[in-house]
Amino acid sequence: MLNSALVDKIIELALLEDIGSGDLTTKFIAPFLKRSKYYLLAKEDFVVCGLPLVEKIFNSADKNVMVNYLKNDGDFVNPGDILAEITGEAATILKLERTVLNFLQRLSGIATNTYKYVKALEGTNIKILDTRKTTPGMRVLEKYAVRTGGGTNHRIGLFDGVMLKDTHIDAVGSIRKAVEILREGIPITVKIEVETRNLDEVAEAVEAGADIIMLDNFPLDKIKEACQIVNGRARIEVSGGVTLEKLALYKNFPIDYISVGALTNRFKAVDISMKFGELL
Repeated sequence: MLNSALVDKIIELALLEDIGSGDLTTKFIAPFLKRSKYYLLAKEDFVVCGLPLVEKIFNSADKNVMVNYLKNDGDFVNPGDILAEITGEAATILKLERTVLNFLQRLSGIATNTYKYVKALEGTNIKILDTRKTTPGMRVLEKYAVRTGGGTNHRIGLFDGVMLKDTHIDAVGSIRKAVEILREGIPITVKIEVETRNLDEVAEAVEAGADIIMLDNFPLDKIKEACQIVNGRARIEVSGGVTLEKLALYKNFPIDYISVGALTNRFKAVDISMKFGELL
């Protein structure tokens, strides 16, 4: 995923946003700078994510910048750990420093946030799913970060999965009719997920042959009843208002997925810095 053309465009936009017509600081001090080594340093505990981007960003400006990775994406790191060594012209490295850190800090924050949710469900078969509640333009990277933290990607966009939301259902008239329409048009390998608002809709979705039934903002007692109605005839996804503190409440339900928008829209960026090492 990190080798995709889309990622290259994201990096290009990030550099255009930050550098624009040029770095005024390094423009004038560049003649006094030399080839140097710098370190990417962890300043707290977190799951690292985004390291492959470091080399891509630096090499987009200078193929001679070398990155020696001391950690890998998915590693749990501690304060003081060195993530990577960067060697090259100091002017280039300093110019791209903030863009590199922005990506690393945010993607590592998402991976770490996801790791906590996954860890809370350890010992169950329930998978933590992300959603489409991502930063515009950053989805491919943010969903990569979710996977790095141990989570599972829901659909990437509208193009690779079918989900009937309440707005679709209300527009068509019923769950049964909407499912029938989709079955006639989509490839046989594509699963149909239906978002339900109450137990009557759960029963209708099951009878209509939905593959996955989302219980949207169901209280715990209604989740139990919904599971009894489904009775293994479809996969069950719980969504809406799920917090890290509440996860333990779902561990004993026969559900398959819990989708959490907070993985990508309520994370805390981690603390990483770049430090000067030595002149070369």
